[in-house]
Amino acid sequence: MMARGEPAKRSIPPEQWEQRLSQVAISKDDMNRVVMDFLVTEGYVDAARAFQSESGTAPGVELGDIAGRMEIRAAVQGGRVEDAIDAVNDLDPEILEEQQGLLFHLQQQRLIEMIRDGRTGDALEFAREYLAPTGEEHPEFLDELERTVALLAFDDPKASPVGDLMDASQRQKTASELNAAILSSQRREAEPRAALLLKMLLWAQQRLEERANFPKIVDLVAATPGDK
Repeated sequence: MMARGEPAKRSIPPEQWEQRLSQVAISKDDMNRVVMDFLVTEGYVDAARAFQSESGTAPGVELGDIAGRMEIRAAVQGGRVEDAIDAVNDLDPEILEEQQGLLFHLQQQRLIEMIRDGRTGDALEFAREYLAPTGEEHPEFLDELERTVALLAFDDPKASPVGDLMDASQRQKTASELNAAILSSQRREAEPRAALLLKMLLWAQQRLEERANFPKIVDLVAATPGDK
């Protein structure tokens, strides 16, 4: 219900809204750059090469560097965390030297992989040697460390109250954090511009909805408007 004294919302018919949208000029070059940015950020090397050839849009980075970044991310997603750490240090040792949180999460993932493989003794020794000192120096990591070590108390860690750490989503979370750090070291945004534009769209629609009824886009995949 409208509050007393509050101005009535303006209603914009779908036809008028479509007409206004059609008057917005969008440069093809700008669109191509958004597409290329998405391909580069997400690591679609072959698609980026093909798009560069077809559109003439420069990727802005060496595509070979993208392949290396994707190999590192794939290593974490495949549970080969040591390989990923070695590759990151070869790429830029300052990444892990300067980001203790990221290094902790990679070591945490190494511990999880040992537990997954049933290497209980190795896992205990690794936790004592590498993770416990980090927890003492950085108390903010203690809760995560305790949850991870708790996996060792269960015969079936996956079915335990902390079994979510054994899910593929945990690997993906660590891989995404590492990928973002590599992008940052290369002076690139960790998130594609397309995602940022979608967030801006949602924010703009929310602000406009305070003043008017209009055909909002409710399906971001199809980019189709819903009811006013």
